[in-house]
Amino acid sequence: MVRFVSYANGEKKGLAVEVSGEWRGLNESEVGYPGDLLTLLRSGDLRRAGASLEEAPAIDLEKVRFLPPVSDPEKIICIGLNFKDHSAESGFTQPEYPTIFGRFNSSLIAHGDPILRPPVSEQLDYEGELVAIIGKAGRNVAEADALEYVAGYSIFNDASIRDYQFKAPQWTPGKNFDDTGAFGPWFVTADELPPGCEGLRLQTRLNGQVVQEASINDMVFSVAKLIAILSAFLTLKPGDIIVAGTPSGVGLARKPPLWMKDGDVCEVEIEGIGILSNPVHDHK
Repeated sequence: MVRFVSYANGEKKGLAVEVSGEWRGLNESEVGYPGDLLTLLRSGDLRRAGASLEEAPAIDLEKVRFLPPVSDPEKIICIGLNFKDHSAESGFTQPEYPTIFGRFNSSLIAHGDPILRPPVSEQLDYEGELVAIIGKAGRNVAEADALEYVAGYSIFNDASIRDYQFKAPQWTPGKNFDDTGAFGPWFVTADELPPGCEGLRLQTRLNGQVVQEASINDMVFSVAKLIAILSAFLTLKPGDIIVAGTPSGVGLARKPPLWMKDGDVCEVEIEGIGILSNPVHDHK
C-alpha cells in the first residue's frame, strides 16, 4: 500500500512515504525534498516523488507533528445527508440531489491535533467521513470515468457546532469553526484500495465506544457519482478534497444528545486507510 504522510519537524514541513512498515522522508530544507503533497498532485509527480522518498532517511512519526495530508486545497467540498439512516435520524427526507456545502482551510487540523469546542456552544458533534482527493482537473466528468480523477483517499471528522449549523438554512457557520475539521492521518493512493473504496467499513469511536459504523457501499451517492455531479457545475482541480458524508449515529440524534466535551478522544477508522484520532479540548 502506498501511503504518504505530511508532517512538520519544528518549523520545517516534510513529506514521507511508507516502506515495509517504516516511514522514510525529507523536510523542505533537505536535498531531494520533492515538495508538499499539493504541489506534487498539481505537477503530476506523485509517483516519482514516492519512489525517490523510498531511499530517504527513516522518520519517527512519534517525534514529528502531523499535518493535514493536503493543507491548502483550493476546494473543500462536503456532502451532507449521504446515508439514508443519517438523513432519517436528522429529520430530513433523503434528497435526490446531494446536499453540498463548503469548508474553509482555516478549519483544518491534523491527526493528533485537538478539536476545539468553542465557548459559544456545547453542541460539538462528531461525523466520521471518507475523503476523496482529486488528482487531475476535470469538468463534466462522466460517472463511468470519474474514479480516474481520484488520486487517493483519507479520513475526515467533520466536527459540527449543531446550534450554529441550524441558525440559518445554509450550514456554513456550524461547519467552519476554527480547529474542527480533522483530516488525516495520511494519504493512501487510489490504486491500493477498492474502486471508490466500495465495501470498506467506516467506524467512529468516542472514548473507545463505537458510535457510528457503516459500509462505504451504504452511501447514497458514490464517489464516482459525486464527481460527476460536482464537475457538472465546477472544475475539480488537483488537491481538491471531497468529504463524502457521514452515517447514522451522530450525537445530535441521540436521546439525550451526545456532545463531545473537553477530555474526550474521537477516532475515525476506515478499513484499509487508517485511524484518525483527535483529543477534544475546550477553546481557551
